[in-house]
Amino acid sequence: MPSFVTLLIYLLGGTVLGSLMILTGIPAAPLLGGILGAGILSISGQFDIASWPIGTKTVLGIGIGTVIGTGINRETLGELQSLWKPALVITFTLLATGILVGLLISKFFGVEKIVALLGAAPGGTIGMSLVGAEFGVGAAVAALHAVRLITVLFLIPAIVHFLAPAAGIDITK
Repeated sequence: MPSFVTLLIYLLGGTVLGSLMILTGIPAAPLLGGILGAGILSISGQFDIASWPIGTKTVLGIGIGTVIGTGINRETLGELQSLWKPALVITFTLLATGILVGLLISKFFGVEKIVALLGAAPGGTIGMSLVGAEFGVGAAVAALHAVRLITVLFLIPAIVHFLAPAAGIDITK
């Protein structure tokens, strides 16, 4: 099968499941559905591994970065005046925890250190996978982050809904 047709099949699978996931109300449902749709097709073994044209991941990364960047405005910068300290604590705590977890994963599960460190690093699937690709371990890092992302997207909303009333958090906004 020509690679262009294979890409279209993966795009269709991701689009269909991503669109259907919107109906679930799960946060980031289109992203989660796209990952699952394309992933299921890939795992099925019925299609060749997708071979994206050179620069595609870069263009998509820029697009996602732009979408996120447009959410940053003067109000966001104003919030950073009170949030910069917690942001630094969160960042360095996640970095230290990621390094520790990565080293433990490598030691106890025999995972290559670079894969374990990048897989445990805080960051998005795309960003860390691109860093992993530069070290020749992009697919393994992407797999670890995909599992993490899917798990977090399913569990955190449920945890927030469960803890919100007891913590006095208004989630109806």
